[in-house]
Amino acid sequence: MREQHPIIAERFPDLHPPFAPQAAVVEANRCLNCFDAPCTAACPTHIDVPKFIKKIASGNLNGSARTILDANVLGASCSRVCPVDVLCEGACVMNHHNEQPIEIGRLQRFAMDAFHARGGKLTKKFDGRREGKVACIGAGPASLACAAELAQQGFAVTVFERRPLPGGLNTYGVAEYKLPAWSSLREIELIEELGVEFRFGVEIDAERLAGIEEDFDLVFIGVGLGAGHGLKVPGGDHSGVMDALEFIAAYKTAKITSATGNVAVIGAGNTAIDAANAARRLGAEDVSIVYRRKRESMSAFDFEYEHAKQEGVRFLWQTVPVRLSADGGMLEFLECARVDDALKPITGSEFSLACDLIITAIGQSPLLELLECVKGVSLDAGRVVVERSTGQTANPKYFAGGDCVNGGREVVDAVADGKRAAIAMTHELEAAYV
Repeated sequence: MREQHPIIAERFPDLHPPFAPQAAVVEANRCLNCFDAPCTAACPTHIDVPKFIKKIASGNLNGSARTILDANVLGASCSRVCPVDVLCEGACVMNHHNEQPIEIGRLQRFAMDAFHARGGKLTKKFDGRREGKVACIGAGPASLACAAELAQQGFAVTVFERRPLPGGLNTYGVAEYKLPAWSSLREIELIEELGVEFRFGVEIDAERLAGIEEDFDLVFIGVGLGAGHGLKVPGGDHSGVMDALEFIAAYKTAKITSATGNVAVIGAGNTAIDAANAARRLGAEDVSIVYRRKRESMSAFDFEYEHAKQEGVRFLWQTVPVRLSADGGMLEFLECARVDDALKPITGSEFSLACDLIITAIGQSPLLELLECVKGVSLDAGRVVVERSTGQTANPKYFAGGDCVNGGREVVDAVADGKRAAIAMTHELEAAYV
């Protein structure tokens, strides 16, 4: 998967094309190098934004990338997928002067692309190998950040992942025009080169977990979330209904290279937008997002909403699915109804929406079956309870971070969780092996 499928590459070009070198320098020179750096404060991993931008302006691209990687080992991925409008760029002081904020995300990508192009490597923070073994369960952003920091500190780390490839949502679940799968995997190769061992196709149950506890000093849980919520209406289990993350993973791995006819997407979060846009780019003639609330209540970011409209996605507000109508194995219609502000169906408002495919994006369930196997770890509404400053759970052997803790936030939040836990785990291991 180091290269895109030709059809996917054609239909999913970069949403934000990379800077040309001269344009990057011009943009970098716009930065005011603010002393208090609100952009850095707004970044969950606290990248020193003025510092890395100043290094671009002076032509020191290696130094720029190193500054980014010191704070965020997945700096390349985050440069593409972070909602910069509401994070670093949203905090830029230029916004207060009616000027365009510095394009921090694109500058970060420029530095990281240059780093990868010349074969840059992650550096060790401790020479040699130290005593102490850590297991990371799941190979998503939180576990990757945790594993990288620990490996840089000289500890042995093994990552267990049930899927055939690492990266979690970065590889499987982020829209291709934001982050191609090959780009995610390229970044992870650097972590593997630190000596991190990856074991794929491993399902974690109570028995295997007991073995991991016996073999490793500490364990990091970075398993994310589980299956998406199903469509609980008559006919909702039809084969023509697909979970949004499964749909995104299928086209990113080229198992799906086209879509036809009419597509309905249930939900109005960022994942719903990604799935709807993908369906349009794959050839669907009509794509509708069906959402039970008003526009102002949608969880998707404003810029995602505007992008979807540009892609030709239609939005049906205050609308709920009622039942599916099928002719044998083929979907025909999604029966819908309008609802009032209290989400009560309006009598006589029913209508039929022609559908060849229905994509659900109405949230994910926690991985309770796995999490409940972990002895002594507390859960709250399915989320792992941790000490915020360290990521340590009620069972001192276990740490956790990412979506299984926060319920589903941004990639950069997961990276921050993983690194924070790794620093605390380093202190624990140092104390254990004095």
